[in-house]
Amino acid sequence: MDGGRVSPGEPRWLRESERTAWRGLIGVMTRLPAALDAQLRRDAGLSHFEYSVLVGLSEAPNRTLAMARLAEFTCGSLSRLSHAVKRLEGRGWVRRTPCPADGRVTNATLTDLGFEKLAASAPGHVETVRDLVVEALSRDQLDQLGAICGQILDRLDTAPPFGHQEP
Repeated sequence: MDGGRVSPGEPRWLRESERTAWRGLIGVMTRLPAALDAQLRRDAGLSHFEYSVLVGLSEAPNRTLAMARLAEFTCGSLSRLSHAVKRLEGRGWVRRTPCPADGRVTNATLTDLGFEKLAASAPGHVETVRDLVVEALSRDQLDQLGAICGQILDRLDTAPPFGHQEP
């Protein structure tokens, strides 16, 4: 498990430096979302996923997106999104309507009340992001983090679907 190939059929084990980087990334991927979710639930009564739904709609033209596009924005399944939007609808923050151009498509729209909720929730969320991420890094490190995340996301966007095996 030293990072080199023992034989063509053997796994390419991670070297110590690679394991350290990987475990650090896993720790961030696990702990940061939990910390952001906890802050939003405590201060705004929203999950991080629900907050992301409100953000996505707030940035869309007319504060409206097709549910499939909103699922892409939030990196959530349509099922998960549908449950979240139902909860947000119940609070009067989002409204679902058929798309006028294609009745098979359902649009989600951020209501004025939902925009007010987002505006009230954003300062605490941004302060938490600033505290946990932005201020933990130097300007150069933050730029590097942006570049690193961009490279990983590009790789994920071009990777074959999960479970696909190359011949």
